Amino acid sequence: MIVLPPQQLRQIVDAAEAAYPDECCGLLVGRDVPGGIEVTRVHASANLGRRADRFEIDPRLWVDLSRALGKGPQKVVGLYHSHPDGPAQPSAHDLEAAWGEELVWIIVAVVGAGEAGKGGADGGPAQAVQVTAHILDHGGRQFRALDLRTGDWHPYPVREMPESPKRGEDAS
Repeated sequence: MIVLPPQQLRQIVDAAEAAYPDECCGLLVGRDVPGGIEVTRVHASANLGRRADRFEIDPRLWVDLSRALGKGPQKVVGLYHSHPDGPAQPSAHDLEAAWGEELVWIIVAVVGAGEAGKGGADGGPAQAVQVTAHILDHGGRQFRALDLRTGDWHPYPVREMPESPKRGEDAS
């Protein structure tokens, strides 16, 4: 499981919507916690990808951030990127380019609000519609979905239900 506090989730969603129709990307800093990973900071990266439907995180950001974090309890725990007008699922290209089985991949699906679901060129705003988390599995051969929770997540309340009468019994 990965815990993504609401402030960091908002940063990622804002970046994805602002970058539309291009992909956004960045790094996640966090720490290991019982049962998973907690994100503590998000660092946006310039997208060095050569195509609008690809992303490449600036390696300088990664190096500088890793050096600044040193051997402390916090580290780069993953990355995020967006899929404009696509699902919040890893693509074949994501799998081909993926590395580091310990890294979490957060993907944001973004759609345009303009004509026929396309935004951007006609001035329509973009909207993030789904955020998912994944990790490489089976020696890097596939992605596996991770539970993603915000820091303010609470279980649904459950109320006690009265016992229902058994079949054939009078409910009065």
